Amino acid sequence: MALPVFPRPIIQNDADVGDAMYFGAEQPLDLDSGQQLTRWTVAYKTYGTLNETRSNAILICHALTGDQFVASRHPITGKPGWWEIMIGPGKPIDTDRFFVICSNVIGGCMGSSGPAEIDPATGQPYGLKFPLITVRDMVRAQSHLIGRLGIDRLLCVLGGSLGGMQALQWAASYPERVVAAMPIACAARYSAQNIAFNEVARQAILADPDWKDGKYYLYGVQPGKGLSVARMAAHITYLSESALQRKFGRRFQSPDGLSFAFQPDFQVESYLHHQGSVFIDRFDANSYLYISRATDYFDLAADYDGKLAEAFRGSRTRFCIIAFSSDWLFPPVENKRIAHALNAAACRVSYVEIESDKGHDAFLLDEPEMFDAVRGFLGSVATQEGVA
Repeated sequence: MALPVFPRPIIQNDADVGDAMYFGAEQPLDLDSGQQLTRWTVAYKTYGTLNETRSNAILICHALTGDQFVASRHPITGKPGWWEIMIGPGKPIDTDRFFVICSNVIGGCMGSSGPAEIDPATGQPYGLKFPLITVRDMVRAQSHLIGRLGIDRLLCVLGGSLGGMQALQWAASYPERVVAAMPIACAARYSAQNIAFNEVARQAILADPDWKDGKYYLYGVQPGKGLSVARMAAHITYLSESALQRKFGRRFQSPDGLSFAFQPDFQVESYLHHQGSVFIDRFDANSYLYISRATDYFDLAADYDGKLAEAFRGSRTRFCIIAFSSDWLFPPVENKRIAHALNAAACRVSYVEIESDKGHDAFLLDEPEMFDAVRGFLGSVATQEGVA
């Protein structure tokens, strides 16, 4: 299996990506761009046990820089899974009751096909020869995986941010295969402001001299400075002003105060530099370009003459939308827009808005009200479907 190609071997063996499903020419992946992947891979992790009726499966969809290691140690950083606070025995997504699946999206860099993977036609990393992808392409790939796992219907699809967009796309594309969907802290389309932030991040990568037109794999380098700046810019959008003020204020990094030099004088600057530096050890710059572009392209209503409700007309999927009051990347008004559209389509939907000053990242953090909402919704759906 082809693994991410970085200037240094950050993944040691195939087992580090978890399980992987390989798809050959007999099951190509048709892409929205009109192109096709004839040999492709989805890397994934599972938790819990699939019951005899195969009715207890839950798909977790990750955010822009996430991966399949949702509830287990990350093989590169050694850190706990990015949603271990949510998933496990007795937790809101209870693996004693549910079979949990999380896959790395197409275009990613943790074992699923993406620009860092080897192009079978050339024997070299795809780089920019990898086709542009969309959120619908990501979901289409996941649907192949779920089918190969022998699961006809998912009890629930859920995720935050880009993961929430995937949950919405699942419900729109495969309503008969989704009993329930829980989009968290997301929107039905990317806003102009969010597209602008993404473009700044991409330009930082493209301006790095080590990017080398996306062929940096062949030179044993990576555009680390550009990718680090991209991460720093994005990270600002994940926090709220009040959270930044509470955490850092205008506190100095050094007890000596101002340095009168262009170095991190303030703790908030040092924090952002740290976020950028650790990010380049686990993520591929080209994958950042591809996945961020997929988020720009996401507009669920576009295929329905701009009428979002039509994307869900006749759906029997049950929905729970969760938003956070201080999230300015995907503010509550965007989440309410989804709920209103679902109401207009006569779908079963509940909306939960959680008071929090933690910003967009709140969905990854200790938010008891969110835990209660997830636990309650999944429990209700499971009981309704007869899942013990």
